[in-house]
Amino acid sequence: MSETDYMLRCLELAKRGAFYVAPNPMVGCVIVNDEKIIGEGYHQRCGQAHAEVNAIASVVDKELLKSSTLYVSLEPCSHYGKTPPCADLIVRMGIPRVVIGMADPNPLVAGRGIEILRQAGVEVVVGIEEEACNELNRRFICFQTKKRPYVVLKWAESADGYIDLLRHERGNGPVRISNEITKATNHERRCEEGAIMVATRTALLDNPHLTVTKWVGPNPVRVLLDRHLKVPREYDIYDGEAVTFILNGEMEGNEGNLRFRTLDFEQPIAPQVLEILYREHISSLIVEGGTQLLNHFIEENLWDECQIERAPLFLGSGVKAPMLNGTWIASNNVADNMMSYYRNHQS
Repeated sequence: MSETDYMLRCLELAKRGAFYVAPNPMVGCVIVNDEKIIGEGYHQRCGQAHAEVNAIASVVDKELLKSSTLYVSLEPCSHYGKTPPCADLIVRMGIPRVVIGMADPNPLVAGRGIEILRQAGVEVVVGIEEEACNELNRRFICFQTKKRPYVVLKWAESADGYIDLLRHERGNGPVRISNEITKATNHERRCEEGAIMVATRTALLDNPHLTVTKWVGPNPVRVLLDRHLKVPREYDIYDGEAVTFILNGEMEGNEGNLRFRTLDFEQPIAPQVLEILYREHISSLIVEGGTQLLNHFIEENLWDECQIERAPLFLGSGVKAPMLNGTWIASNNVADNMMSYYRNHQS
């Protein structure tokens, strides 16, 4: 196996922590001796042992570490957080060579882990499969460098560009654009992201639960933008099943899992939302609707990724889908619907 192969294995391991490590990065680690993998590990949950610690612990004969190469997808940490520095552990165990996928953008690390290793005489190689490592931890990179959550815009639209019919009261359900398979994949996405957001009209008309029911994984934090607190307390978003931020113009305070936070509605909304979530250590956000809320983020250029589902039905009129200026990345068919993905390279 090549160094690239070992790093790709690190990335495979890292993905196992996808639902549970945020706001920490996903990290995988492989230890190789005489071209054989003798240890593996990954960061399993925020606050628990890092990938390097788990990989070293898995090695049966610790003497082999002194003639091994450690592969890790992210630079070993150099500071005391919830766990001790991994760079110090590597030095202490006598591992002579370390291959790193990408440097850590966290200002508390940012090359210091690499420097600790080199100063101790460890041979360090950086940048193996760097692009893939960056892609895996794009949420973490955004959170560290832009000081805000990674923002995913998401909506489903008809072939003629409408996300719904014009509805004025609850009772007339939304147009069914998503199919059963895409609903499941959407719930999988909810597990991957830190929070999911809707605004007043969507909450009033659809009474969404915004939890994970069609996949297995943790619920995201729910975020409701409701300036005048119009959404009744008996609606599902107030059921207490997940931490829920009610962003409004009238009250502050906590009630169980409810977090009431005030915004200045005379100022741009999107930056304020992201600032609140950043302070709460929420590293990613799905903005799900409606069009006005989505346009807040598009107009402020505060989005990173967009997922648009298009169905082969024509509505003729209704609520127009947002207009997006982004770079198309990929599309795939899911039953009769087309899923398209975009990135914002200007944010």
